[in-house]
Amino acid sequence: MIVVIKQNANEKSLENLIAWLENQKLRVNVNRGVYQTVLGLIGDTHSLNAELIGGMDIVERVQRISEPYKNANRKFHADDTVVNMGGHTIGGGHFQFIAGPCSVESSEQICGIARQVHEAGANLLRGGAFKPRTSPYSFQGLRDEGIEFLLKAKELTGMPVVTEIMNANHLPMFEQVDVIQVGARNMQNFELLKELGKQEKPILLKRGLANTLEELLMSAEYIMSGGNGQIILCERGIRTFETSTRNTLDISAVPMLKRLTHLPVIIDPSHAAGDAALVYPLSMAAAAAGADGLIIEVHNDPAHALCDGPQSITPDAFASLAHDVKKILEIGLVRKLG
Repeated sequence: MIVVIKQNANEKSLENLIAWLENQKLRVNVNRGVYQTVLGLIGDTHSLNAELIGGMDIVERVQRISEPYKNANRKFHADDTVVNMGGHTIGGGHFQFIAGPCSVESSEQICGIARQVHEAGANLLRGGAFKPRTSPYSFQGLRDEGIEFLLKAKELTGMPVVTEIMNANHLPMFEQVDVIQVGARNMQNFELLKELGKQEKPILLKRGLANTLEELLMSAEYIMSGGNGQIILCERGIRTFETSTRNTLDISAVPMLKRLTHLPVIIDPSHAAGDAALVYPLSMAAAAAGADGLIIEVHNDPAHALCDGPQSITPDAFASLAHDVKKILEIGLVRKLG
């Protein structure tokens, strides 16, 4: 349930209403927007008399919410959430490029790529230290050493780092990581999501391979219910009957999620296609559709990459892509650079 408060409502009356609602064993999220204040009520609201609350002098209207996700719901929070990722903002009109290799292979590799993508316009560095792979015989990442190399690249370039977590027991290793990524395979690892809800840093949450948008938002709800509202949603392609690409990019997810939630939404064109040649057009489409950012796999030698070389683009290709995406943004249709 949400309670919309009238403009210029008496502050004391508002405090009394919030206290009364909390006495009903409800959690009250107070969202003060530019034009109105909205109280989001979390808990069992079935016994509340909506007409009684709606008749109060300070209340404009009362609305019951049918969607199971409450904290992530735009009806609870009309204004876009802006997330600070190591000093760079995303959401609310701010666009970000996140770029780097699928996996960290060496200190020299990650530091070199970091310099190149930073010069081309990326503000955040991605790189996998822990790699969930379909085959147990594939490269699984450098683990804690990979995080050390990422942090060295951060020290050299000033770029905040984004890397994936696979197990809540690894959280102590992520203390200096700026943004924790939850991969598609862990989108419904609810015990992990609960632990991330206790963290005070941004979480980049990827959509699962065969999950609906509501299921994605419910996973975000798990994190938010723990107190962490710094979430960036990522559409990375879903599994369909089409076999010409690795996955199918659901570009409609961007405007639909913008309707359903206040959280920032980014696109991963690399995993969506699994083909480096398609990264450029999908990135342009994402910017035009209103995405808040792109997370792109960039490798200095894709042919010899230890992981996902076919979908990785070169630093020069990324520079060209970033230049053209900025042109889309400069048109003013959707976003501005953060």
